[in-house]
Amino acid sequence: MKKVEAIIKPFKLDDVREALAEIGISGMTATEVKGFGRQKGHTELYRGAEYVVDFLPKVKIEVVIPDEQVERCIEAITEAARTGKIGDGKIFVTPVERVVRIRTGEEDEAAI
Repeated sequence: MKKVEAIIKPFKLDDVREALAEIGISGMTATEVKGFGRQKGHTELYRGAEYVVDFLPKVKIEVVIPDEQVERCIEAITEAARTGKIGDGKIFVTPVERVVRIRTGEEDEAAI
């Protein structure tokens, strides 16, 4: 099993959710986060003073899936989240050792 984490632009969340649903991935966690990479941030004017906004709003999506779904998941996220502009985001894939469903005690792939 793998955990796929994607950091995307907030307005792309619905597109990514729909793309994942189309390939059979229904469970996910989405969190509002802030961060920056090469995009760095931008300056804004507030009450006549200019200041730098370092951390930009993003959404982090997390899904835990069987190994055989990873490539299709990455492709679906990439296609749905891409705008072609700086700040489109990143995808991270990490191994998952164990999953336990709290309600039933099911483990690993039966729990996802």
